Amino acid sequence: MNVLELKGITKRFPGVLANDHVSFELAEGEVHAILGENGAGKSTLMNVLYGLYEPDEGEIVLNGTPVRLSGPRDAIAHGIGMVHQHFMLIGAMTVTENIILGDEPTPVWYHRREAEERIRSLSEQYHLGVDPHARIESLPVGLQQRVEILKAFYRQAHILILDEPTAALTPQESEELFSIIRHLTQQGISVIFISHKLDEVLQIADRVTVMRRGVAEATLSARDATPQQLANLMVGRDVVLRVEKPPQEAGEVLLSVRHLQVAGRDGVERVHDVSFNVRAGEIFGIAGVEGNGQFELAEALAGVLPVSGGQLLLAGKAITSMSALERARAGIGYIPEDRSTEGLISDFSITDNFLLKEWQNPRFFGPLGLRRSVAEAYALEEMEAFDVRPRDPRLPAGHLSGGNQQKVILAREVSRSPQLLIAAQPTRGLDVGAIEFVHQQLLRLREAGRAVLLISLELDEILTLSDRIGVLYGGRLVAVVPGETATREQLGGYMTGATPAQEEGVVP
Repeated sequence: MNVLELKGITKRFPGVLANDHVSFELAEGEVHAILGENGAGKSTLMNVLYGLYEPDEGEIVLNGTPVRLSGPRDAIAHGIGMVHQHFMLIGAMTVTENIILGDEPTPVWYHRREAEERIRSLSEQYHLGVDPHARIESLPVGLQQRVEILKAFYRQAHILILDEPTAALTPQESEELFSIIRHLTQQGISVIFISHKLDEVLQIADRVTVMRRGVAEATLSARDATPQQLANLMVGRDVVLRVEKPPQEAGEVLLSVRHLQVAGRDGVERVHDVSFNVRAGEIFGIAGVEGNGQFELAEALAGVLPVSGGQLLLAGKAITSMSALERARAGIGYIPEDRSTEGLISDFSITDNFLLKEWQNPRFFGPLGLRRSVAEAYALEEMEAFDVRPRDPRLPAGHLSGGNQQKVILAREVSRSPQLLIAAQPTRGLDVGAIEFVHQQLLRLREAGRAVLLISLELDEILTLSDRIGVLYGGRLVAVVPGETATREQLGGYMTGATPAQEEGVVP
């Protein structure tokens, strides 16, 4: 029996048809996954269902009755709960305080003990294992997510929307979440599971709806679907899911990191006494749960954050005191985690973004200033080589899609033939087709004898590309293992600090 039907949902924004007559069904006790590339319309559809947007056309039917949802309160009142990718919790408050926030019986007081007892009972009923007295800031990410799930059930949800629920989880935490989801469906809860990860969708879902360009392309039984079939539907062409990495001997040390210490932008030390080497012709992967110092490490290596201790060497030359521009000129390329705010200047043209590290280069700047025609010809050449669309070098970079913005950054950094490329989350938010392209470019650098430092929250990406893998936990490098023998379970253990470190190859 269907507990939910979306019939012909259409949602328009200025210049964008985000949802084009999308229909979707959810059965009682079912996990129905929605799969699609960035910008496919998944989030818009769920925001319609959660009352954040009103549809321009179509209707929402709950248990056979059409309903109008004018806001999240309406959705909650109809038994729809949503766990967003970025949790909406207050760290200094307890689990109970977070769950009852906004749902207190009166504006002045509430029965704390009754609320705690109800939360404890719900936690036991749904096998969530959450302590009502615990402070949110003391809980790991996986438990914080369970608090968000409890919040939905405290408000009597029977339909649960999970938006990219494994994005910040270790493999072990993901497996625990899947176990919880299976238990929920056994009790009649229906789950909508939004993801871009093909393997986990096939592992947890009963049915999969694939969206592309605002349209529901197909709905398939997960039992009968294959990763290749889903990927092709997402992108609209044949996709190479796993690029081939030929064996290769690493060369001389190009980057040497010795006893590095780095404070974050808040002044708190995030990287503690980290040492490792990256060699020519090698991809060195850094794995870790978000917030363990990996992105402060990337910014310190690129010269964006100052180093508070330790030493950095590039091809044997000290670069610790160099600025970001000096390091770029010395042969370091950098793909930052946030492409829109750190990798590009959105209001600048694509051409000007290509020139951000080329000031004073006589090829582009003469006595009279910028040689605009030369610069635009160069930008167009790189756009063609990296398939940036549309092919207009005068277009503001902010007008490009996320995937095309990433290609501009990749083209700018790779075209400078860096000795070392630091790639922080290079495929975040990209569809499987764009991911395939980025991976090919990283492997070409490796083949050309360059060094690549890959920092990613995607373990599959780390395992696919890396020759060696270092794991950061609590800002410390707890292990370095060969990429060819590493497993998700092994890395997941290091990422949570649960497995004793085997520091193979760590620089003393």
